[in-house]
Amino acid sequence: MKVLLIAGARPNFMKIAPIYRASLNYPSIECLIVHTGQHYDYEMSDSFFDELEIPKPAYNLESGSGSHAVQTAKIMVQFEDVCSKESPDLVIVVGDVNSTLACSIVAKKLCIKVAHVEAGLRSFDMSMPEEINRMVTDAISDYFFVTEESGMANLLQEGKNRNRIYQVGHVMIDNLLYQASRLEVDDCSKLASYPLKIAQERYLFLTLHRPSNVDTAENLTRIMNALNLLARDWTIYFPVHPRTRAMLTKFDLQLADGIKLLPPLGFKDSLFLWKDAAAVLTDSGGLQEETTALGIPCVTIRDNTERPVTAEIGTNVLAGTSTEGILAAFQTAMKKCEKAKIPPLWDGKAAERIWQVLFAEFDGINRMDK
Repeated sequence: MKVLLIAGARPNFMKIAPIYRASLNYPSIECLIVHTGQHYDYEMSDSFFDELEIPKPAYNLESGSGSHAVQTAKIMVQFEDVCSKESPDLVIVVGDVNSTLACSIVAKKLCIKVAHVEAGLRSFDMSMPEEINRMVTDAISDYFFVTEESGMANLLQEGKNRNRIYQVGHVMIDNLLYQASRLEVDDCSKLASYPLKIAQERYLFLTLHRPSNVDTAENLTRIMNALNLLARDWTIYFPVHPRTRAMLTKFDLQLADGIKLLPPLGFKDSLFLWKDAAAVLTDSGGLQEETTALGIPCVTIRDNTERPVTAEIGTNVLAGTSTEGILAAFQTAMKKCEKAKIPPLWDGKAAERIWQVLFAEFDGINRMDK
């Protein structure tokens, strides 16, 4: 059984790493990593892959940036060549980036089965490119691996075959728990974020990058007003996405002294810092889940979430983007974490469950062929 495992950007590698590592338990499975190069990242050095304990990608398509159409088209053309050369039995895609959509379409056109990890998540906001990617990928996938009950419900509502939907937990949490356990035993004094942590006993951690939040002066001003007010009482560590930094300059927004601007951080540096924060403020999908898994209060600066379990039983609180809404959500989140729960199967074993399903499925097909 030959499998192509797709990643489009650095965060995708956090999701595929547990899947690749778990594949090594099955000698009959050959798992090749394909990096579409959707986002070029200078931090993806050899040490990056060493930390994840995975090999460098077998293929790097170097598709680069561009409009959604241009980028998707580049990936499709180049991935078709990879599929023609390798003739895989299965393509595994994760999440909701353009690479997820592009590689799924190519595989299905070539009659290759597709497994979607993180299937069924819905924000019901069609202005989000990620929502379109999720819906189209799920429309053509053969196997659906869901992270929470809402994913199961959404897929059934859309008419998917119940026998192809598997609630397995979350590979992002697999990687989070794995890396958090490594931090407990590693020497962290050389991390770039180490001096920041020892400088403050209690602090907040902030990420902000969504175009809907940072590309308009009105939205970004309201958000930064809330953060400036919080910074009166808290130190806020803010690794700034290049897009956000450019907009802060463009709109000439002034930040309080308590907001400490940082360069973008690698996964390990970032985790070392936010895992002990008093709270996290973010517009990231992944951090909503990771904070819930570790019991950290989370304020999501968005009007909706495709990960409702984090708000229903986890530590997450939806804030919207108004100054008042963010401040109110912060107070709610600080109290909510005392009663929050970790979603079912978020135990670090999702990748193992995925391969159990796929191995049984393809082993059965092979037996029938014989």
